[in-house]
Amino acid sequence: MFSRTENFSQYIKFYPVVSTLIALNVIIHLLSIVPVLGTVLFNYGAGVNYLISDGQWWRFITPMFLHAGFLHLLFNMFSLYLFGPELEKLAGKVRFLTIYFMAGLFGTVATFLLQDASYVHVGASGAIYGLLGAFGALVYYARKTLPQLRQIILPIIVISIIMTFLTPNINATAHLSGLAVGFLIGLSYFHPQRIISWKKRKR
Repeated sequence: MFSRTENFSQYIKFYPVVSTLIALNVIIHLLSIVPVLGTVLFNYGAGVNYLISDGQWWRFITPMFLHAGFLHLLFNMFSLYLFGPELEKLAGKVRFLTIYFMAGLFGTVATFLLQDASYVHVGASGAIYGLLGAFGALVYYARKTLPQLRQIILPIIVISIIMTFLTPNINATAHLSGLAVGFLIGLSYFHPQRIISWKKRKR
């Protein structure tokens, strides 16, 4: 399910939304390492709670496209590359984007509400965890009809939650809230009829 066998052009053709999100994140990261320009991007785009309080509401969205370093970017984009295609294929472009952006947005909102005013954060992790949450909704509906999905997804979700608390400098608030929002949206999208049709398409 999560093994990718497409070549580069096929991947872009089959999964345009995932491909576009990866490209945007990579391009913005490359721009962020350019002297001066990178400083401007982080100064005006990072999620800084007290600046959001001052009315800079765009910071609810812009942190989703900034990363603290190459490894941070690599981990998030590899996760998007791996988990995004199946969800885009199943949910469709608009619903996939809804899951991704709503999970990322609520991750930032939760961070704003629950963390200190001085808290600063960047990264697409909240949105990525939203994708895992949506897969969790699939497991909930298809726990009997697709037991192999449960065997794959549940360990990934559990390990991801554990790593959230074991890894330093991680925004656990965004991770957990993104996961929860993805799960709730997934419950509204993936009713049993869609699970059955998805299973037929996979045969």
